Amino acid sequence: MQTITALFKHRLARLTDCHPHIDSLRAISDPTSAAALFLLRSMNRRPSVFIIFLTVFIDLIGFGMVVPLVPIYSKHYEAGGWMIGIIGASFSAMQFIFAPIWGRLSDRFGRRPILLISTAGAAASYAMFAVASGMEHHATALWGILIARSVAGLCGGNIAVAQAYIADITPPADRSRKMGLIGMAFGLGFIFGPVISWIGLRHFGSSGPGWLAAGLCALNFVLTFFILGESRNRDAQPRKVRPHVSQWMHTLAQPRIALLIGIFFLATFCFSCFEITLPLLINDNFQLGLTDDQIRPASTVISLFVFCGLIGAFVQGGAIGKLVKAMGEPRLIALSLVLTGASFLLLPFIKGNGQLFWSRLFQPDGLPWLYMLGALALLAIGTNLTRPPVFGLLSNLTPADEQGATIGVAQSAGSLARIVGPLFAAPLYEHSASLPYVICGILAILTGLIAAPYLLRPLAQPSKSAASQVSKPAPQ
Repeated sequence: MQTITALFKHRLARLTDCHPHIDSLRAISDPTSAAALFLLRSMNRRPSVFIIFLTVFIDLIGFGMVVPLVPIYSKHYEAGGWMIGIIGASFSAMQFIFAPIWGRLSDRFGRRPILLISTAGAAASYAMFAVASGMEHHATALWGILIARSVAGLCGGNIAVAQAYIADITPPADRSRKMGLIGMAFGLGFIFGPVISWIGLRHFGSSGPGWLAAGLCALNFVLTFFILGESRNRDAQPRKVRPHVSQWMHTLAQPRIALLIGIFFLATFCFSCFEITLPLLINDNFQLGLTDDQIRPASTVISLFVFCGLIGAFVQGGAIGKLVKAMGEPRLIALSLVLTGASFLLLPFIKGNGQLFWSRLFQPDGLPWLYMLGALALLAIGTNLTRPPVFGLLSNLTPADEQGATIGVAQSAGSLARIVGPLFAAPLYEHSASLPYVICGILAILTGLIAAPYLLRPLAQPSKSAASQVSKPAPQ
């Protein structure tokens, strides 16, 4: 026992030498003290890819819990098309504005403080969503949901900071593979999030998903505070970057890269239109009675989101690599857009009656649900086949020293699409339910058919005369 005590005191002495501001640790003499051991461990935080993955995963579970419910709750509180679109776009709009700010602050003050602030803000936003979703006064509830989603978007810069965190602690040769963990966290979050949301609805009512999401983010804050270490080197100077407008002009001046970014914008635009209107479409086409009870339609929509997430995980998990090898990126991009467009043209015209129960699928009254699941499977396959080959081609066409900037422009284009999509689709859906789906379907198919031949053209090679002129030494 004396040996253990001596070792413990020696460890505390070294710890307080490294952290002289923690004088209270010198007063700890009992090696069995749980508080002392906890403090000792918390001071030994180290940067960890696994912990940052866990942080992003838990955050995206909360996001995945709430997203399917936003249009349902908005419609339940008698929001019009424009109000639904504004609420749907508010998260992405605030994220588009504040994500670069959080990134710059993390360069200056470190990744860990910004992750803590954004995680705490996310917990507060989900608590606000829970309170708003339990209100009886419709106008107050709608404004509460709008404010909650805006606060969530304002604090939604932690994904960019998490990517910077991974770049800080990962050698350049391993960064692409480690960055894939962020994509995995997205996929898993959109599978587990709706499932936990469904549990919250069943057991705690309409406010349950919001409170569960707030609790998960609070747990995330605790894990980040006590386990996650700082990754940024304090001596490192932030890299000077090209101004945003200049970077956009520089990137989009390259025709193929501009086309790929345009394809990504369109694909994201179509998916955001689907995301904001699918709950409304399911309620209307299957007579789920949203105005009377939001829990029943919410449970059905959540089941459909989980179904799409599982198919997307299968496509991203293994099928995409084989398809890229078999078809090449240009043909695969065209196929993905055609599949997406075909599913959009089918979805608004599938109608039935009654809630989705898996046991009724193979009964006569369950046939419309089988058709709906088939169309959604087509959409999930198409949308999940678009992103990997688009970013693969972007990477191949971009010089090594501009990879980050080009991908940043593409991500910004995706954020703009997530702002424009709900503002376009929700008001148009109120006018004609099928119109946003038909427009997106036609746009996707035409883009796929037009873009593929252009992307398949070989890159222009310099002529022999030009090459010879370049190789000749300049006259003295």
